[in-house]
Amino acid sequence: MILELADIRIHPGQQAAFAEAIQRGVTTVIARAQGFKGYKVNHGIESPERYVLMIFWETLEDHTVAFRQGPLFAEWRAIVQPFFAAPPVVEHFTLLAKSA
Repeated sequence: MILELADIRIHPGQQAAFAEAIQRGVTTVIARAQGFKGYKVNHGIESPERYVLMIFWETLEDHTVAFRQGPLFAEWRAIVQPFFAAPPVVEHFTLLAKSA
């Protein structure tokens, strides 16, 4: 399983609208993608315009090829991109260890 971690910064004062948009975008668009396994969204305490989106994919290619190069990506971006203060920083991770 692959973890996609997106560090997102939004425009000030848009937290409530973005919280709704990101959850709607994941549940109505990304959840339909090949290899989608689940997600988490965390909201910054010290930096209230910062969000960390974690999406779990079956394979790296499910995200980088099937999703990013397919029609669902444009649908997703149409929902969340208006809130972005800067392009998100996106990286991928494999699991090293976890607690029981």
